Amino acid sequence: MGITLAVSFGISLILTAATGLVLVPALRRMNAGQSIREDGPVWHSKKQGTPTMGGIMFITGISLTCLTMGFRAMRAGEYSHLYVLFLALAFGAIGFLDDYEKLRKKQNLGLTAKHKFAIQLAVACAFVLVMRFTGNPATGIYIPFFGLTVQMHPILYYALAVFVIVGTANAVNITDGVDGLATGVSIPVALCYMFISFLWGLTALGVLAAAIAGALVAFLLFNFHPAKVIMGDTGSMFLGGAICATAFAMDIPLILVTLGIIYIIETFSDIIQIAYYKLTHGKRIFRMAPIHHHLELCGWSEYKLFVVFTIVSAVFAVISYFGVVSRYS
Repeated sequence: MGITLAVSFGISLILTAATGLVLVPALRRMNAGQSIREDGPVWHSKKQGTPTMGGIMFITGISLTCLTMGFRAMRAGEYSHLYVLFLALAFGAIGFLDDYEKLRKKQNLGLTAKHKFAIQLAVACAFVLVMRFTGNPATGIYIPFFGLTVQMHPILYYALAVFVIVGTANAVNITDGVDGLATGVSIPVALCYMFISFLWGLTALGVLAAAIAGALVAFLLFNFHPAKVIMGDTGSMFLGGAICATAFAMDIPLILVTLGIIYIIETFSDIIQIAYYKLTHGKRIFRMAPIHHHLELCGWSEYKLFVVFTIVSAVFAVISYFGVVSRYS
């Protein structure tokens, strides 16, 4: 199995890099440039016009790798990686529509929040139903580090699953605000899933996790500061869906509390800022939200943000691994 995962990592890396060599020039020719939010840090204005929708690169690499390297698992009747992939593709499609609207309007405004949330909700519900009718996930919540499983009412469990899936997808989207940040933070997450899959013999999900890790490493070659391409909502929504759905497919959703620590910090900094602003009629806790922009305005470079946040993600990925390592022992 170890060889299968290593090959999946390598194939996905090569396919993503090859796609990027073709896609990035094509996006430039189509003038598919990112519109920068007007209230952002002033130095971000130089990013105006950087090609967006770059997530198509790693979506291509991951999808092709899953369909080829996961074929043996499919022949054995294992389709969990396909359920996760289809949910991720659906979220990626939502992101693509959002990116397309931004390009069409030539401003940083895509789908309305209501429309986006409604579609995300429908996709998450469909995923939960598919998993339910295929016998997974169970309605017990495994608590990492404590080795306990708490049974929940099915309706409550599925409602929680839908909420977490939609929330995680948007959290990764929020994290994608600085060159390479969401990419770097997500690589340790994917590697953690890969090692967990290896430990538990989950070949299909292991192939998916290895494919995500390999694809993101390749994408980083194009996305590292200064970015030649931005993943856009197309990529971040796909990535968020894949990361969350994998946790549910492995039946360890609470691992996201530690494994997704950066996504959580980014999201809560945004929520706190908005709530405090409304309660105090205009006052702010952070100079700008989410927190990576606050740190930028405090003098952190994009390179420093990438390194620090990626290291934090890597440390919590190791912690998360040991939090569930005894799940099936």
